[in-house]
Amino acid sequence: MSDSSLPRLLIATDLDRTLLPNGRAQESPLARAHFARLAACPEVTLAYVTGRHRALVQEAMTAYSLPEPHWVISDVGSRLDRFDQGGWQPCAAWEQHISLDWHGSVAGDLQSLFEDLPQLVLQESDYQSAYKLSFYVPLGVDLEALKMAMLERLASHGAACSWIYSVDEAKDIGLLDILPAHATKLHAVEFLMQREGFDCGSTVFAGDSGNDLPILASAVPAVLVANAHADVIAEATAAARRCGHLQALYLARGGFMGMNGHYSAGILEGVAHFHPSMAAWLQEA
Repeated sequence: MSDSSLPRLLIATDLDRTLLPNGRAQESPLARAHFARLAACPEVTLAYVTGRHRALVQEAMTAYSLPEPHWVISDVGSRLDRFDQGGWQPCAAWEQHISLDWHGSVAGDLQSLFEDLPQLVLQESDYQSAYKLSFYVPLGVDLEALKMAMLERLASHGAACSWIYSVDEAKDIGLLDILPAHATKLHAVEFLMQREGFDCGSTVFAGDSGNDLPILASAVPAVLVANAHADVIAEATAAARRCGHLQALYLARGGFMGMNGHYSAGILEGVAHFHPSMAAWLQEA
């Protein structure tokens, strides 16, 4: 039943080590149950925003008993699907929008541009898609020099691209994604906000990693869960300050409803911070 005292709200959350408790930190025992109650609220539209591809999103939903979302932004923003009664409905408007950046090319067409760069190891085929070209990168590589070299080659090919780097802590390896310039998580969330009639006052994003930095530093209200790596916290805070959006970034620290701020507890804490009426509703249960 709808509650007129609650705001209509878009909750967009990363999966790995944000909603999914698959990092080194401990999960608060009741956090996911509280999150499921929030997701079931009629006023809430839930979107998963992840680097995973669709099969791995489905796998995570099953393995962790996650609530079904309304939308899934996958492949680091290069895919947008409506999730309806267990089925995936691709958003053709989103694919058409981002395809303009590559002028008819797809990821496979760009791969040959980097064959002579030994720092790059192509990720497995399951991690590639039409508009996402993904590599493993050893830790310690001069990322700025690598970025300049790659973007120069892409520009000469006429491809406007985003260069997204993060670290897989479990595998101790860098992850590099080349996407159309308008295919980042931030662009996809903004596209979804406009499509569904949400603004910054009715949206909360949650994340934990390097590929979340563009949106963590944006005007979209965002929470960085307490289990995020210290380097990501420092980078996100500095980037948000540079962009003039520090007030839109909340760092979960634990304490809300007696939970530790890790994973889904951090998401709930962030929602409570930006929307006190939702905090009161959560604590009524």
